[in-house]
Amino acid sequence: MIPTRSIALRLGALFAAAALGVFALIGIALHRVFDHAIEAHQFEELDTKFRDIEYFIKRVRTPEQWAHIHEKLDALTPPDGSTRYWIWSDDPDVQYGASRAEIASISGGRSDGDAGRGQAIIERHEAPMVTRNEYFPADANHPALRFMVGIDSTPFLRTEREFEQALIAWSTLGVILVAVLGYWAARFGLLPLQRISREAQQIGVTHLSQRLDTKRLPRELSDLGLSFNGALDRLEGAYQKLEAFNADVTHELRTPLANLIGQTQVALSRERTAGELEETLQSNLEELERLRSIISDMLFLARADQGEKAMSLAPASLAEEVHKTVEFLDLITDEAGVTVRVEGDASAPVERSLLRRAITNLLHNAIRHTQSRDEIVVRLSETEADAQIAISNPGPAIPREHIGRIFDRFYRIDSARPNSGENHGLGLSIVKAVASMHAGTVFASSDNGMTTVGFTVARATAASR
Repeated sequence: MIPTRSIALRLGALFAAAALGVFALIGIALHRVFDHAIEAHQFEELDTKFRDIEYFIKRVRTPEQWAHIHEKLDALTPPDGSTRYWIWSDDPDVQYGASRAEIASISGGRSDGDAGRGQAIIERHEAPMVTRNEYFPADANHPALRFMVGIDSTPFLRTEREFEQALIAWSTLGVILVAVLGYWAARFGLLPLQRISREAQQIGVTHLSQRLDTKRLPRELSDLGLSFNGALDRLEGAYQKLEAFNADVTHELRTPLANLIGQTQVALSRERTAGELEETLQSNLEELERLRSIISDMLFLARADQGEKAMSLAPASLAEEVHKTVEFLDLITDEAGVTVRVEGDASAPVERSLLRRAITNLLHNAIRHTQSRDEIVVRLSETEADAQIAISNPGPAIPREHIGRIFDRFYRIDSARPNSGENHGLGLSIVKAVASMHAGTVFASSDNGMTTVGFTVARATAASR
């Protein structure tokens, strides 16, 4: 009979060999996922910078506004040249940035009818710049032009190299740990493990409420059973959220899809003029844009439901971020005839892109429900634990039975608030998701003719909880 110690050593060696293969496969998969995440992060940062300026280019109405756009580009260009902007046009008043002569090569979106992402080799840059560019045809407000944004890829390449080194080191350590733990695991009784395996195999989609009987497990395996049951609890909760997600998407997408189908069927029911077909296409385009916005927001909320946290945390002045967002929305506030006043300040480690997205959603919500010549107030405060952003606007009070549900997905208060059809009801849900990703909460109140909606973010080390 083979001694127990020999079995333990042999199983430990087998665990180590298996772990080596698994870690190798996982390392390859993680490396590919990391590459994809780095690329996605680059493109997300690039798209954000691009959309910031694209918004103003599409709303140019007078030649004098180009000087305002150039000033914004000067302010957004860092001294180290890690972000660059170019506007190429036959009109010298529109052009911005150096000429194409300093660019050795450009890939992606090189012809006048083409647009997209690519890379550009810039003189005195050791690494290529990741770029996005788009061609804007001439119209009544501006001449034909091409706008391009580029960001330096050097920090991303450096991060990738550091990740590879850490992956190799931790994979090696992981193999050693698995070998040691495998040796000790083999000394536990195999019969309880087999029973756990049989019980686990009976768990399926139709039996998500079933759990392991931890009372029958040996003391050494009770923690494993409890952890497994905890994982099943999370799995069941995730499955229920997935069902709710599918129901929300099905319900919200049904109307625009029905509109698209109905309008198209009507357009095809008889011969139409070019103008009538163009009107139908324009209406369909609006519905498609709405569908795209819903899908994008739902994917973001799905990631938040999965526990995704804000990663790129950096200390920031919330007042400064609010002022930048208000400045970005100045055309919208001017058109609505409302003003925004910022009171106080607070500091907290935040991911700036997420914070500005939440502030933008709250300001959009306040602007929609504020009468012309009224004032929106943004109040900032902080405690030792968190920082608070509260946005107040005058208007009809929200009934008490609705105030607790305004952060729910697709929830609208048609009887109490106007303009509910202009959005798809995910703006405040995204605010709640951003707050959760920063270990914060949301709040709302409505009385005395003033509605206040806001959120908190954790300060100092609390943000990493």
